[in-house]
Amino acid sequence: MAQFVQVLDEIGDFNRFQVRLLILLSIPNFLSAFYMFAQVFMIQDEAHYCSVAWVKNHTLNLSAAEQLTLSVPLDAAGSPEPCLMFRPPPDNASLEDILSHRFNETQPCEAGWEYPEHGPLSLQNEFNLVCDRKHLKETSQSVYMAGLLAGSLIFGPLCDWIGRRATILVQLFLFAIFGLSTAFVPSFELYMVLRFAVATAVAGYTFSNVTLLTEWVGPSWRTRAVVLAQCAFSVGEMALAGLAYGIRNWRHFQMAGTAPVLLLFFYFWALPESARWLLTQGRIEEARQVIQKVASVNKRKLSPELLSQLVAEKTGPSGNALDLFRHPQLWKMTLILCYVWFVDSLGYYGLSLQVGDFGLDIYLTQLIFGAVEVPARYSSIFMMQWLGRKWSQMLSLVLGGLMCIAIIFVPADLPVVVTVLAVVGKFATASGFTISYVYSAELFPTIIRQTGMGLMGIFSRIGGILTPLVILLGEYQAALPMVIYGSLPIGAGLLCALLPETRGQPLKDTISDLDQGPHPRPPGSAPSEKGTEASESTSSPGVTFVSSTYF
Repeated sequence: MAQFVQVLDEIGDFNRFQVRLLILLSIPNFLSAFYMFAQVFMIQDEAHYCSVAWVKNHTLNLSAAEQLTLSVPLDAAGSPEPCLMFRPPPDNASLEDILSHRFNETQPCEAGWEYPEHGPLSLQNEFNLVCDRKHLKETSQSVYMAGLLAGSLIFGPLCDWIGRRATILVQLFLFAIFGLSTAFVPSFELYMVLRFAVATAVAGYTFSNVTLLTEWVGPSWRTRAVVLAQCAFSVGEMALAGLAYGIRNWRHFQMAGTAPVLLLFFYFWALPESARWLLTQGRIEEARQVIQKVASVNKRKLSPELLSQLVAEKTGPSGNALDLFRHPQLWKMTLILCYVWFVDSLGYYGLSLQVGDFGLDIYLTQLIFGAVEVPARYSSIFMMQWLGRKWSQMLSLVLGGLMCIAIIFVPADLPVVVTVLAVVGKFATASGFTISYVYSAELFPTIIRQTGMGLMGIFSRIGGILTPLVILLGEYQAALPMVIYGSLPIGAGLLCALLPETRGQPLKDTISDLDQGPHPRPPGSAPSEKGTEASESTSSPGVTFVSSTYF
């Protein structure tokens, strides 16, 4: 009998086929950045004031300046109040009474708002997301984050049920349908519904593409391959800045950002199924056919005897969520990691969604934010190798938190300094997110790893849902969001001191293995082939991209 890991070693664990697969899966990752952050550019602050019908009466023959003076009060800075208007005068009021400002009682706007005459069409000026509707900007972001949570819960089981390839094709179809439909919505409420729907597909693809990639890539390249795929998302953030700068009309912008998904129709023929998943389903003949195609692409000879000995794989037993809280060491790790994933998401999205609030040009800041994520994600691999997982996680969390705290004390007239601190914070949070994936997967035993990582994903999405609501707190105290983004990660980083180090340690298979002490091993040494195979065979397919802690 032959296991898939033996076949993968013979046909090549990172060769031409795996590189092609990495590119195929990176393209939707690149496009996902649009769905995640495009709204930041669709709703930007712009001048507005109440639209007052009575002053436009032609019989009054008033100039535009007189109309504004008679209809809208001025604020302390001498600018028109954005949300207040003078009460309309009585029908029998004389022109002299009107011009002498005898009727100066104010009320909220009742007939809409006026915006810059030649400004581009935006979500804000089309759907009047100002004054008492201003909160809908953050609400819609929370709705999107809730969609990410729903997608994780829906597409995780679906990926195991119908397969990796079919699930990804469904998600790309939803990308196109919901993404393009959003450009034609007649109301902001329907816009939020479609944002929720497309977010489920985005979250599902985040899980599915990692699963398919890790099941075709060997242990020595697995982590680097996944990080490279994540870097495509960061490059997409950079491209988003250029697209938003060139297309200011939000409907055209939405169509330009989502239409490229239609070009991926060839994935129906180009995207392979996971042979490992086919083996777990007992579809051995189909798995052999896929493996033969991979061997052909990689130009590797596959032993007919080895292929004929290929048997169905049995996934190891899995625990349930309650098992995470039964073992004294495991429940402590679980609680700390839930907190870490929560603040990972809170800090990352907190800085990303406030990209226009740091004083510099929003398009330039977005470009820098995307550019800094590429070295942040890839350097995390070397950080974990040199400093270990625990210290890397601590350093990234504390550094990101300190940058957010420091922003509070920088005067608003120093936007360059504020942006530099925000960029360093973005670097730390992006790096910390990548480290959390690796570190958490290594801490959970194999029998409970899928459940544990699923729980971490839920807490991460909860952090994302709350992030826009934290931004709303800035309406009451400007420094409050940054205080939260700074203090919570610092606390999480300090709690990481209570977690064990996993660098150079074999993965735990059962909960009872947690009672065993660490097994020191020189960090530079590589795991034996036997150890790698054991780790491969005991892990459930698609659970994690870490099967060995040595890289």
